[in-house]
This record gives sequence, structure tokens and C-alpha cells, in this order.
Amino acid sequence: MEPESFFTKNTKVALKHEPPGEWMPPVPDHSIPLNAGYPAHSLIPYEEMNEAVKDLIEEEKDLPFQYLGSKKVNTVKKFVRERLAERGVVLLEKEILVTAGAIQGIDLIARTFIDRDTWIVVESPSYMEGLETFRNYTDHYITVPIDENGMQTEELEKTLKDRKEKNLPMPKLVYTIPSFHNPTGTTMSIDRRRHLLELASEFDFLIIEDDAYGELYFGERPTPIKAMDSGSRVFYIGSFSKTVAPGMRVGYVAARSDLLEPLPWFKKDLGHPFAEATLGSYLSQTDMKKRFEMLRKVYQQNCKTLISSLEKYMGDIATWKNPSGGYFVWVHVPGVDTSKILNEAMQAGVAYVPGKHFFVHEQEGLSYLRLSFSYVSREEMVTAVEKLSQVIKKHIDQ
Repeated sequence: MEPESFFTKNTKVALKHEPPGEWMPPVPDHSIPLNAGYPAHSLIPYEEMNEAVKDLIEEEKDLPFQYLGSKKVNTVKKFVRERLAERGVVLLEKEILVTAGAIQGIDLIARTFIDRDTWIVVESPSYMEGLETFRNYTDHYITVPIDENGMQTEELEKTLKDRKEKNLPMPKLVYTIPSFHNPTGTTMSIDRRRHLLELASEFDFLIIEDDAYGELYFGERPTPIKAMDSGSRVFYIGSFSKTVAPGMRVGYVAARSDLLEPLPWFKKDLGHPFAEATLGSYLSQTDMKKRFEMLRKVYQQNCKTLISSLEKYMGDIATWKNPSGGYFVWVHVPGVDTSKILNEAMQAGVAYVPGKHFFVHEQEGLSYLRLSFSYVSREEMVTAVEKLSQVIKKHIDQ
């Protein structure tokens, strides 16, 4: 028997790529993980979660453990609706689908709207697990570069006009991370957000707005593209992974109901009643505005520490942009293939994510790397950047 003879075409295509997560080898225990894109231990509200679970079970007994689950799951949707309304996104309950993190939302949209001959637009660079997901469904990408103001929608417009004139296939979806982009940390300007919506109307495509970091702003709060979406072309994706706990695996997709309606046909996990009920119990007991403010202050100071360390140890060998929110700093090291020196860096005591994994065309990212300021202590950041600079300078000198 040949197992491959039973695989679908999508499965065969997916298996040609690296397995999920293979872009990052195991990090040695002694190595400081600046690759880690998740919250520090001290920022996980485990004591509050413990109380939330106790109260939930005391109040509802077995319900959170049943298929249909607890009424507390409704608290999650209620919170999302109220919070997004404050940011200018007004939704009906039927326009929100709770998912297992943001990535399930991306996968459900891809599964519902993408065929193997579908063209999609992605930023260059972009979220590597988003790219992994899209590769399972299509091989056809239009990549658009990013600058300090986010996706260069002017370049997208040129490309779309050219493709239309040449009668080439047009994209059905555009995937963007407009606020505190992963990996670059940049934020799309308000003018480009409007321009992207204009292009969506003119060239008839849908937009996936991944706003996982939207609450983690250091200065002015960005306006979601969805808040300006008069044509109802935007799928807005949010998550509690960055603001509460990634292991909860709770996110959501918001869109007009007739676009959202097909997604549950492919969401056969029956939801996650216990996790959603626990989160609902936690949200009902927590002042989330205060928590968001606390997280912003912590991450802003962390970011300042990482930037000052880069200035001290790598100012003469690298460049970067200072993010105004989120988790990441995107570093350019001209002349150095960051994927080739990763193992050496980890042995020296620091881990990062090589830039090539964030590109459809990996060679475009060889001299880049992503550093996170969300997980390790500020003291560890300083030490890690010093160690990283020593490794990089050895290879520049060569």
C-alpha cells in the first residue's frame, strides 16, 4: 500500500514543505529565547484563572465540561462586541465566530475561500504561520513590500492594474497585519488603510485583517481597517493569546454574517467549551482596561530596553525600526545569512528567528532576524543582544 495514493492534492502539496514549526530548532536551556513570541511567566494571570475556574465549577457544576458547555462562553462574545465597539467596529452577535486562536480563524477563511488556483496577496515579510497555512491551499501569491508605514498599497495598486490590463488572474484575498506587524513591528498609516479598502472595492477582493497585537499600542491607538469597512469586505481576526494567555487557544473572526456563515461548516471541533467558559469567567471578574494598560507599560519598557541594547552593541552593524507597539523588533544585518549562524548564536547563549521564514521567497529575508521583547527579562535582553553582537561581528569580519 502506498499511503500517498490516498492523500488529497492539498495534503500532497502541504507535505512538500517543512513540517509546522520546523523553522525553529529546539532552543538549548542555557540560551536566552529572544525568539519567543509569547508573554512572560509573570504576565500570565494564573492565580486569577485559578479563581475563575473555581467560581465557574462551583456555580455551574458539570456544564463547562459538556459538549454544549457553559453560558459563560457568551461572555467572550459580549466582551469582544463591547471592546471592538470602543474601537469603532460595531458588530452583531451573529457576526462573530469564536475560534481556537487567531490561526484557526485564518485557516477557516483559507479553507472556505481559497482553491488551488486562487491568487492571494500577502505582505513581504509576513507572519510565518499564516504563510504556512495559506501554502496548504494555494501556490499563487502576490507579495507586497512593507516600509515604515506598513504595506505599500501604492505598489499593490500598480500590480493590480498591470494584472488587469494583461488579463491575468486577480487576487481574491489580501492578508495584512496592519498594527504592530509580525515580524516588522510597523503600523500601516491611516491613509494606506483607506487606500487598501478603496482597492478592495475597485478590484473586488476581500481583506483578512489580523489584529492580534492591536491592544498593545505604546502611543496612539490604531483604528482597525474594519472600523472603516463600509463595504463589509474585511474579516477581522483577534485573539486573547497576547493579552491573556496563549494556552487558552481562544480567538475570533468578525465579518458580515453572510461571509462568516460558511466557516462553521469546516469548524468541527464543537468549540472549546471549558477554555471559553474559563475565559468568560475570568473576563467577568477582571478589569481588562487596567490589564491592557499594565501590559502596554511593561511591553513599552521592554521595547526601550531592547532598542537601547541594540544601539549599544549593534548600532554599527545593523539597522532596525522602533515599533510603536506589539512584541517584535525587526533587525537587518547586511551581509550576514542569519539562518546560517543561528546554531552558533544559540550555543553562545541567544536565540532569534531567522528572517527568511517570514518570506514567500526566502532569499529575500536572509539578512534579517526577528527579536522579541515580550518574554525574557530586561536584564536577559541586554545580555542576549551583547552575545548576539559578538557572533554577528565574527561573521562580518570574515
